[in-house]
Amino acid sequence: MHTDTERCVRAVQSKDARFDGWFFTAVLTTRIYCRPSCPVVPPKPENMTFYPSAAACQQAGFRACKRCRPDTSPGSPEWNQRADLVARAMRLIADGTVDREGVPGLAARLGYSTRQIERQLLAELGAGPLALARAQRAQTARLLIETTALPMAEIAFAAGFSSIRTFNDTVRDVFALSPSELRNRRPKTTVLTPGTLTLRLPFRAPLNPDNLFGHLAATAVPGVEEWRAGAYRRTLRLPYGHGIASLTPKSDHIACRLTLSDLRDLPVAISRCRRMLDLDADPVAVDDQLRTDPVLAPLVDKAPGRRVPRTVDEAEFAVRAVLGQQVSTAAARTHAARLVAAHGEPVDDPEGGLTHLFPSPEALAAVDPETLAMPRTRRTTFTTLVGQLADGALHLGVESDWAETRAQLLSLPGFGPWTADAIAMRALGDPDAFLPTDLGIRRAAQELGLPSTPAALTARAAAWRPWRAYAVQYLWATDGHPINFLPV
Repeated sequence: MHTDTERCVRAVQSKDARFDGWFFTAVLTTRIYCRPSCPVVPPKPENMTFYPSAAACQQAGFRACKRCRPDTSPGSPEWNQRADLVARAMRLIADGTVDREGVPGLAARLGYSTRQIERQLLAELGAGPLALARAQRAQTARLLIETTALPMAEIAFAAGFSSIRTFNDTVRDVFALSPSELRNRRPKTTVLTPGTLTLRLPFRAPLNPDNLFGHLAATAVPGVEEWRAGAYRRTLRLPYGHGIASLTPKSDHIACRLTLSDLRDLPVAISRCRRMLDLDADPVAVDDQLRTDPVLAPLVDKAPGRRVPRTVDEAEFAVRAVLGQQVSTAAARTHAARLVAAHGEPVDDPEGGLTHLFPSPEALAAVDPETLAMPRTRRTTFTTLVGQLADGALHLGVESDWAETRAQLLSLPGFGPWTADAIAMRALGDPDAFLPTDLGIRRAAQELGLPSTPAALTARAAAWRPWRAYAVQYLWATDGHPINFLPV
């Protein structure tokens, strides 16, 4: 979008927050870059230039605006609605792969050479993987500076910098302030809780929290997830340790409290929480497309901004999808809770009732199949899945190719279209995944006068593409199931 100068200028002049994260405005006279909704008086059009990423702005010598804080914009929806190389690379960079494994590790995950990845990222984003990771480190550093009382040396290494000097230079280059000056600008009313980080997760309005938090709370596995005092809470398995996230819906942001065993996991924890809540979606584009169907239009108008409830752990969701085959939501929770109690890793939660991490594929692969209280055919499905996840024959991650992974899932015993598409929708993040065989969808279709047979409904849903996963959320909402409503 950043190449459409006329459209970008109109967005900046109207301070349209819908475009925050889509592009960044760099001002040639002041050498700063802003989000489109920056509250200052817009610069003259001839003094504006536009970039597709904050990293590209920084590489061109611009610093972040102190008023609008463009580093806190929602992420571009492009990376969650595409499955090409650039989108998959961006999801991996947000998940901290470059910091942990370097650019060669990123390339190995994607199956391309480092040169190919760098060339494509530069062509589309104006910055290579190292510059994109550097921009993310700067944002993490700012969060830690403003929300903790940690010494700067600890913040530098927690944010992923290799030295304190690099940390200091990067913060000065990006924010035109030293780390100490950034901390001094923190509001005096800020309350710091040792061991806990409190931050705001932005999103593009509108956001309807009912189906999003309602689904997560209704399907919560005891010990791993809970709904407590208006917040969805869950444990997180992270690269360097574990954590607990507490997420509370607010009118203009999601209030997030993170307790981490290792602060190096902060950017990954934030990325996974945003992904689980689908916060980088563009609800206006989605809803506008779905409104073109006269049957869906009233549903969208009644409760716009529905998101797809996703997951923080793709392998965990795949296991839970198998446990939920042909049983009720309550029965699926019971099966999962038994596995958690027997094979999950214990964690401490002084603020609530969380007790375990969900068992890893390796732990589940070691389970005696005869101890599993499920039909023999589903037992075979379960053991095959966890075995392939444990030995790496099947990999589910943010970098997964949606079509290839779906085909791989369908080749496993006991995996039909419903299970494969549920994993594609909620674990892999495919915005066009569709569940025409789902009982709730078929009941909703019949009630609304839509075709209720899977083949006919799929044909009708062609007009909803590429947002069929969001259409599923609107259809489920007509079914009256408690997973669609925010707990009280």
